[in-house]
Amino acid sequence: MATTSTRLSKQARREQLLDTAVTIVRRRGTDGLTLVTLAEAAGVSRPIVYDHFGTRPGLLLALHRRLDERHRAAITRAVREAAPTVGEVARVIGAAYFACAEEMPELGAVSAALKGDPELEQVGREMLDGYTDLMAAALAPYSGLAPEALRLRCVGLLGAAEVLAAELNRGRASADAAVTALTGLITGGLGPRPGSQR
Repeated sequence: MATTSTRLSKQARREQLLDTAVTIVRRRGTDGLTLVTLAEAAGVSRPIVYDHFGTRPGLLLALHRRLDERHRAAITRAVREAAPTVGEVARVIGAAYFACAEEMPELGAVSAALKGDPELEQVGREMLDGYTDLMAAALAPYSGLAPEALRLRCVGLLGAAEVLAAELNRGRASADAAVTALTGLITGGLGPRPGSQR
């Protein structure tokens, strides 16, 4: 394929390449995404793609980071705009999580493609830690649990959210049902509320 004649800044070119990578993964899965297929689909020379990502794992990692940042930003925005009640915060966390799962189904595929490489798995764990911290901070005002206990519950809730998202993407659950299920798990798993009697 001929290379594009449009000169983009390095950052703009990277964004264009990542947009193209998302399209490839959506259409052909992660097995269809290589540096060569990306160069061809984006209409750029191979050295441009290699300059941005170096290797296929580097490309997958960059794509995962980008999708993860978008996912986390959507949840952060939803929590910030939520009414300050446990039910509403739990609901918007679930709604934002599943909206992202529906809008970015390739995130799960890219995550799966990164498994098996110790360095890439470490990055995945760091990203999970970021989600866990985000969720724990949003829920802390509504929980009487110690911070370590709340954080561990959030790890479990994120595991449940991932499984519910898979059900949603398979068409085995509606978005409303998934949000309701996760909201119930969140509110039920927070322990006694600060200042409440049990």
